[in-house]
Amino acid sequence: MSIELRTFTFVDSLQPQLASFVATTAKGYLPIAGQASLFVEIAPGIAINRITDVALKANNVRPAMQIVERAFGVLEVHDESQAEVMDCGRNILRHMEQEESDRLKPRVVSSEIITNVDHYQTMLINRMRHGNMLLGGDTLYILETHPAGYAYIAANEAEKASPVNLLEVRPFGAFGRLYLGGTESHIREGARAALATLEAISGRSNQAKGG
Repeated sequence: MSIELRTFTFVDSLQPQLASFVATTAKGYLPIAGQASLFVEIAPGIAINRITDVALKANNVRPAMQIVERAFGVLEVHDESQAEVMDCGRNILRHMEQEESDRLKPRVVSSEIITNVDHYQTMLINRMRHGNMLLGGDTLYILETHPAGYAYIAANEAEKASPVNLLEVRPFGAFGRLYLGGTESHIREGARAALATLEAISGRSNQAKGG
């Protein structure tokens, strides 16, 4: 079976909000703040079962997420040891006979800041979020990525750089989405960090169709 490596990112230290968010939404062995994390997204989705098998047999890591869609599969593993998680990543790549550079380079599909959000709009956002609440008058940031998995590291690095409120992360599917709330200055700082993180990730060309 030919496997496409879409997202492959190492997170050196899970930030408190992202770790708590994963613990709220995931169904596996839940991470805590400060642990290292590896996020892998591949196609086709069914192949993620074998990737999980390789990861858990080769290294002392624990999975928080294994998501199997028809098109894409997602795996997150974590551990206290950065070295253990990084070695797990190397074993996954070795099994796939690929290099980290074979992943897709992140593409920012949309990046939008909305200031002074109306109270009624916050109600719509809060009904779909699994993280913190968005309050009237806050600033809202929405980031959309391709592939979806890069929303995960974008969320972590935004939180690391700025005291933003993590509202929602969707790191699977056709596109990934990140929603942040807070003051305008904090949001702009967090958004810059998220975008800079994605820009710094190398990989094969990921041009939009027709682009």
